[in-house]
Amino acid sequence: MKNIKNTSVVENKVPPKRRDFLKDGVKSLSVTAIGAMAGTKAFDTNAEESSIGQNLPSWSTSPGKPLRGYGQPSGYEEATKRVIGLTFPGTGGIRTPIEKLEGVITPNGLHFDRSHNGTPDIDPAGHSLYIHGMVAKSLKFSVNDLLKYPMITRQYFIECAGNSGGNIVSPKPVQATAGALHGLISCADWTGIPLSILLNEAGLSKEVTWMLAEGADAPSMSRSIPIRKALDDALIVLFQNGERLRPEQGYPVRLLLPGWEGNTNVKWLTSLKLSNSPTYTKDETSKYTDPLSNGKALQFTFEMGVKSVITRPSGMMKLDGPGLIQISGIAWSGAGRVSRVEVSFDGGKNWSDSSLEGENNSKSLVRFRHYWHWRGEPALIQSRATDEFGNIQPTREHYKLNAAIDARFHNNTIVTWSVGSDGSVRNSYA
Repeated sequence: MKNIKNTSVVENKVPPKRRDFLKDGVKSLSVTAIGAMAGTKAFDTNAEESSIGQNLPSWSTSPGKPLRGYGQPSGYEEATKRVIGLTFPGTGGIRTPIEKLEGVITPNGLHFDRSHNGTPDIDPAGHSLYIHGMVAKSLKFSVNDLLKYPMITRQYFIECAGNSGGNIVSPKPVQATAGALHGLISCADWTGIPLSILLNEAGLSKEVTWMLAEGADAPSMSRSIPIRKALDDALIVLFQNGERLRPEQGYPVRLLLPGWEGNTNVKWLTSLKLSNSPTYTKDETSKYTDPLSNGKALQFTFEMGVKSVITRPSGMMKLDGPGLIQISGIAWSGAGRVSRVEVSFDGGKNWSDSSLEGENNSKSLVRFRHYWHWRGEPALIQSRATDEFGNIQPTREHYKLNAAIDARFHNNTIVTWSVGSDGSVRNSYA
């Protein structure tokens, strides 16, 4: 790691001739150079062993496990699992370990789950989707009926409106992993039928402005949806990441509203009722409203704001020592594409652009990276996302300015990780 002083990777003050280097990020660093700076050891070809076959590990000398019908993760990755969040009788949530993942697609078994009365065990042969209300003709679809329709596949994130809520309501920063704090966010390839096809088949009345979506679970979780969204990019989803929906993700059919708060993406979908006004159900009055400091509340704040989180390094981790540190994280916006993610190492006083990785789809996650030369001093690392419409991720202070003391929904504020001189990483409000 001592050779790092000759590497022109600096977090803030960037000489003009080096700007292009940082803009392209890791593309400008050779694999050999990165390996050397990370402390990679070379293989000694002059070792005393006379045969490469000596002292081989057991997995190289004995048969492996037989084939099985459904693949499973390695037993050595047992720690890569979801984090159970706050639960009450009949309800609860489980969070994606975002700090343990790479890329932007969340494996189906690690997708976050929010349940209002457990996961129903639905026999698809006995399940139906009804479209009724202010329509020319009421329609009833079996699951087999839906599977016959033309489908499309789109990559979208789903985020619970309560994600990161603890970082707003807790007086002091809770010390936990990035997943435990911000893991009510996941991203997948969703395959299903554009909802507009089914609604047009039913024939909407000219007076229709809203739609009530209702689930088949025990509490009949339901939300009022503006018809403009239903006719825009809404999907009736049957597959997730290429396989049939899992029960906790709404099997056999769910509603998907790209970019909107997770609770509107009704699971176990059984009814779509068209109307000329919102229904004001229990799930959109007692919950999922945003109380303000003046005693009033905002309702129907569907779209999720632009947001980013550094996932490595993050809470409960510890840096090995001074040297080149790869900053990695995820960013998203319910409005569209993320256009920029900046990082700071001094609590937001100075910012540098990171590199965005991959396709960067609209209303999906995008991975960002930055390389930081840590010298062993205390630091406050942050990320700040901007989307294609100019929306900028706000500070925690800005969020709390007009929000009630117990407001916790739609917290898209800048996340701060403090790095101690010993390399320990903690959640911070700095």
